[in-house]
Amino acid sequence: MYMDRHDLPGLTPEELADAHMRDVEVQEEHGVRYHTYWFDPSNGSVFCLAEGPSKRAVEVVHEQAHGQLASTILELDPTVPLNTMLGSLPTHPPGTAYEAPAMRAIVFTDLSGSVAQTYALGDAGHVELLRVHDKIVRDALEAHGGREVKHTGDGIMAAFNSVASAVGFSIAVQRAFCEHNESNAVPLDVKIGISAGEPVTDDNDDLFGAAVQLAARLCDIADGGEIRVSLAVRELSAGKRFLFDDCGPVQLKGLPEPTAVYRVAWREDA
Repeated sequence: MYMDRHDLPGLTPEELADAHMRDVEVQEEHGVRYHTYWFDPSNGSVFCLAEGPSKRAVEVVHEQAHGQLASTILELDPTVPLNTMLGSLPTHPPGTAYEAPAMRAIVFTDLSGSVAQTYALGDAGHVELLRVHDKIVRDALEAHGGREVKHTGDGIMAAFNSVASAVGFSIAVQRAFCEHNESNAVPLDVKIGISAGEPVTDDNDDLFGAAVQLAARLCDIADGGEIRVSLAVRELSAGKRFLFDDCGPVQLKGLPEPTAVYRVAWREDA
């Protein structure tokens, strides 16, 4: 399975629907099947999902059908279910004009001080705390339309179709942990990082690779009880009733330049 990326500013939904229809008309000649696509007309980004024997076969279909070649073609990891990252796939009949942006929010949660807790409470005690974490996070995912991508050992990686839903989820999680800590002797402090991005970028060879890496790094630098987010999350939350504190540019591990980082002011008195 492959996903490709096109950058076509000014393209209309009708023009893209026509191009996709032309792909479908010639795809069988090359053993390829173009399943669907995502399209954001605001920036002209197009992502096509195709099944075929090779990257070249997928490329040749576009080449023969309309000449609009992808800037990047990514072979997808078969062990990562697409719907965990992207949600339900667009199912419009070929030739139907539509818009379906592929931008997604990626969230990481992590138990703060989990190593120290393991020493203090023992493995059984730590596992019990992790059960509480998992239930609170999974209940909030269900309430806010998020999808669990994987369990990371001391936390959960999740994906959301909406940045606002991801931020709302994170606030609900922190408030639930705050309530839990009021009546329990052993507090649960959780760190959360959120980033947003498109599935394939020209300089990354993994599905949502750049966004996943950034969300993980933001979670790493957060303190217990904090939600750290990227500039994209802050900008895509414009007009929503969220408050952010500017943490300034921060040098994150593995990234070449300092990154603009924000903290969500989630407490009731913020």
